[in-house]
Amino acid sequence: MPKYPILVASYTNDIVTLEFDSDNATLKQTSSTTVGHHPSWIEGHPTNPNIVYTGLEQSDGKILALNFEDNGKKGGLVSQISSIGQDPCSVHVDKDQVFAANVRPCFISLKVTKRTVIPIQGGKTGSLSEPGYSIQLSGTGPDKSRQEGSHPHQVILHPTYQELFVPDLGADVVRRYKKDASGKWAFKGHVGVESGGGPRHVAFYDGDLFTILELSSKVVRHKLPALPEPPKFLVSKPTMSNPPPTPNKMLGAEILIPPPNATFNTPYLYLSNRDDPSPEGDIISIFSIEQPGSLDLVTEVRTGLKHVRGIVFGGPDDRYLIAGGGRGGGVKVYERTEGGKNLKVVAEYSDVEAPTGFWWLPAYL
Repeated sequence: MPKYPILVASYTNDIVTLEFDSDNATLKQTSSTTVGHHPSWIEGHPTNPNIVYTGLEQSDGKILALNFEDNGKKGGLVSQISSIGQDPCSVHVDKDQVFAANVRPCFISLKVTKRTVIPIQGGKTGSLSEPGYSIQLSGTGPDKSRQEGSHPHQVILHPTYQELFVPDLGADVVRRYKKDASGKWAFKGHVGVESGGGPRHVAFYDGDLFTILELSSKVVRHKLPALPEPPKFLVSKPTMSNPPPTPNKMLGAEILIPPPNATFNTPYLYLSNRDDPSPEGDIISIFSIEQPGSLDLVTEVRTGLKHVRGIVFGGPDDRYLIAGGGRGGGVKVYERTEGGKNLKVVAEYSDVEAPTGFWWLPAYL
């Protein structure tokens, strides 16, 4: 069976390469590459499997293109460029451009933030050119500690609509953009959520939009026709079976819906919760979404991890899920069981500092 190199983004200065051996149920570190302050998000090039992109969460935000060769053991800088903002917490890669969501603006007094579009000029080399343009956002929410201004936390393209979605945690909306006649992305509408909910990330399935609300720890399903038709609210549920009384310090984090396939033919939604006070660690929750308008919690998996942020599927038919504890517990690889409605730990590695995100590189024998 093949081995799987996995890159680990973190709140350190390094991107760590782990190797997951599914036959021997082992997870070990094979290298570490220093890239700069807090490379917390990582995503791959659409055609060159060795090229990945990350953002440095610092006052002069940077977007880096990196080349990882020798099954991820050798990492090197291809190019870097300004994110035109502070603390780029998320990047999204299209075939010819990289989108960056900056947590803070260049000028804090303006109380706006920017979403940056950066062209990829090097083709398969993945090199970044000078930033094309940025879009300023504005807005506030009732939580004065987290929603004092607009706070985009993800940028993602809809796979069929060719619309750009931007969950804005600070303004309680998911913004929608479409290219105008000039070829630039223009604001065309939004999907609203409950006041103070704080939309963090979204996922798409079968014409619907699923949004995880970080501040209220809820997940929301909307019917989502293409623009200019408006969305329709369907259902909202807590991200866990026994949510603590509000206010509390728990936070929703990631939301994923792996496409059904021959091995896992029933769709399920997976989401991570952070900062659970339980000594058994944070929960990964699994929801059934197969029926129209449904959003039913079927399983909660206690991870033993503290402060779970990114979770990413990989391996054949997305059989495996990797998760990490940003504040303790290391990294664990889970295997999907019961057709996808449960998870079991198959490998773990404790000596990883502050893991926040992951990217699976191509497997090798």
